[in-house]
Amino acid sequence: MHPVVMEVTARIAARSASSRSAYLDRIRAAGQNGPARGDLGCANLAHGLAACGADEKLHLKAAVRRNVAIVSSYNDMLSAHQPYERYPSILKKAVLQAGGVAQVAGGVPAMCDGITQGRAGMELSLFSRDVVAMSTAIALSHDMFDGALMLGVCDKIVPGLLIGALSFGHLPTVFVPAGPMPSGIPNGEKSRTRQRFAAGEIGRDALLDAELASYHSPGTCTFYGTANSNQLVVEAMGLHLPGSSFVNPGTELRRALTNHAGRVATQGCAPIGEIVDERTLVNGVVALLATGGSTNHTMHLVAIAAAAGLNLTWDDFADLSAVTPLLTRIYPNGAADINQFHAAGGVPFVIGELLDAGLMHPDVETIAGFGLGRYRDEPYLDERDELCWRPAPQTSRDDSVLRPVSDAFAPDGGIRVLDGGLGRAVMKVSSVAPEHRVVTAPARVFDDQGDFLAAFDRGELYSDIVAVIRHQGPRANGMPELHKLTPALGLLMDRGHRVALVTDGRMSGASGKIPAALHCTPEAAAGGPLSRLRDGDVVRVDSETGRLDVDVDLSEREPWIPEHATHGTGRELFAAFRERVGRPDAGASVFSEIAPSRIYA
Repeated sequence: MHPVVMEVTARIAARSASSRSAYLDRIRAAGQNGPARGDLGCANLAHGLAACGADEKLHLKAAVRRNVAIVSSYNDMLSAHQPYERYPSILKKAVLQAGGVAQVAGGVPAMCDGITQGRAGMELSLFSRDVVAMSTAIALSHDMFDGALMLGVCDKIVPGLLIGALSFGHLPTVFVPAGPMPSGIPNGEKSRTRQRFAAGEIGRDALLDAELASYHSPGTCTFYGTANSNQLVVEAMGLHLPGSSFVNPGTELRRALTNHAGRVATQGCAPIGEIVDERTLVNGVVALLATGGSTNHTMHLVAIAAAAGLNLTWDDFADLSAVTPLLTRIYPNGAADINQFHAAGGVPFVIGELLDAGLMHPDVETIAGFGLGRYRDEPYLDERDELCWRPAPQTSRDDSVLRPVSDAFAPDGGIRVLDGGLGRAVMKVSSVAPEHRVVTAPARVFDDQGDFLAAFDRGELYSDIVAVIRHQGPRANGMPELHKLTPALGLLMDRGHRVALVTDGRMSGASGKIPAALHCTPEAAAGGPLSRLRDGDVVRVDSETGRLDVDVDLSEREPWIPEHATHGTGRELFAAFRERVGRPDAGASVFSEIAPSRIYA
């Protein structure tokens, strides 16, 4: 094992000793008496069995078969989740054939950041993760189940399902992906079209045609954003079947993997709370870094860790990033999409390389059994259409997309942590050219992304600039993603200006070629340094040395904290979340019972 990986893992375990021990005591106590439904009163159990068939009632009443919960994020508006419409019937049949019974225990909300970009609904997005976690707990709260199947793909949904599942950590739990849509137009063409629209060279009809050609069918979006980062990280943590993350929907292999997931949940695997330990957590972080994945996971993985009694910090990310080579070029880090990554060798190749380099822990529990080495294999259908696994090729099928550790695209990972006079932030550097990783320029300060875009349209921003978009943190307005800024900032860069972005908001997995210091904490609404910044202050964004500084002493200035709209599009329902939410570096969670020291004073 690499010494830094060992050191980070050991310090996570040491600082988490008390909370992890308490967590394990809780879940082991919950699991030691077998199915909880055995303790239900007769009327309680009758309610839980009322809708079952006669045979199912007989088996569950006698507790002779395992009952598996299905928790689904299905809706048919979102392409990534539309395939889940058919999963319950598929999984129920698979579970039955494996000797169990399956019940749809509940549904969780699934919203799409792609639809809500620049809209008021985006202010609910980050908080939806914790709503999903609570919805998952409600689904499992009936004490009817011996195991669980979690159906989710995108953004906040998978982290929410995982946090919720960890609150029932005594249950064996399998995550079941749906897969990405087939490739549409090349991502580079989509990006160029967006910039041409920002420059006024084409109209809305041409832009919409390009977007429809990109997002065109059921399945996950094909760029390497948070949705596909979710899938890769969860597989690296051993919670998916090996090689299953990026098999397209509607294929025979996808259906076979879904069937097998039902069998695994029925026949048993280790409880999820035992699988997710400090080694599993480090494996997920390293896989994220090696592939230049979503910056959202600097919050999600911290919150997931807390749900398992573990204390993960941004310092852990920074130290692991320094020794984790970048093995992939997937849009926005390159031209390829997730289907090309999968075809080049995908997750099995990445895991194999990282294991051989001593950068991932091999000695972990997974839903496929003990040892991460199983995740070097790729699934296939044999001549009888039976699901099998075989060793994945040890060489990349396309070294413009995927490379071995010995010939990595970069010697370190895709995420950096910045510190300095403006607070603490993260930057996704894997898609930023080396010549753009250090920017020193006057600040233009905005309290809303709409104000920035209006200034751009007026032609006020054609100069070297550090665009500061503040009051976008979780306390202020739920920490929306700010992708609407990307075409304008990219156009400024293409015209030869030195450009960077500093914000207490998010841009997540679609962070592109602009150096962007994200999740800046303390956020402006909590009186952080950004609230004291003014137009013209010279800001230095330096991802090479990890600094985020300003050339003036901000301590003598009063913070500027404007009022923000809190009603409309359901925002009024989330006032308690905004008041309670913790810092981004502590997971931006509302669950202070999980991490009581991590909320703002």
